[in-house]
Amino acid sequence: MDFGCSDASIWKEALSAYPSRIESLSLTKNKPNLLSLDQFYTKHLPSLLQQRNPNPFLTTTELSDLMRWKLTRGKWRPRLLEFVEALDDVVVRNVSEKAFRSLPDLKKAVSEICVLKGVGPATASAVLAAYAPQVAPFMSDEAMEAALGNSKDYTLKQYLIFADKCRTKQSSEGDTFTPSDVERALWSYAIGKSSTPQLIEDQKTNPKRNSKRKRKN
Repeated sequence: MDFGCSDASIWKEALSAYPSRIESLSLTKNKPNLLSLDQFYTKHLPSLLQQRNPNPFLTTTELSDLMRWKLTRGKWRPRLLEFVEALDDVVVRNVSEKAFRSLPDLKKAVSEICVLKGVGPATASAVLAAYAPQVAPFMSDEAMEAALGNSKDYTLKQYLIFADKCRTKQSSEGDTFTPSDVERALWSYAIGKSSTPQLIEDQKTNPKRNSKRKRKN
């Protein structure tokens, strides 16, 4: 999906397909924990953070689970998880509370969280998006590529540009969309597109299995 697409129905369709894309990815890429991790990140954690208002914070366990979600949905980098799991809980609580308090100043909020070992702008964006999806989109590979081109520059400067583009797109899609919705729609569309060639290949290599499925249906 082109980032400049102005057809709201295409964006809404991509966003609504997000749960099925997660399920498909968990099956095709052998990621059995992805479903539960995504439920944690998209449902449980945001609710938990809102319940902690006016002084929300993250614990080390929650940050570790968030990191598992990020690495499972994307590229697995176990060293980052090890760094996060070793963080002192009091430090994580204090740093995250300070970062949340800095919003809507994204530059300041991201900088606050990035003092934690193993946490870069991408992970920081995931933390902020869980609490304030109306302000901070997650810095996913797929959404970054769609919005900024084939960029692997995961710096604070690039994130701020990306977040600004997501906010601009969100405002053009209506009040029901958030910058986080824009990111998920882009991710969902990219995953759906990348899985199509695999589906075609499976049908070519396993024609008998597919024909059996059709008869059962």
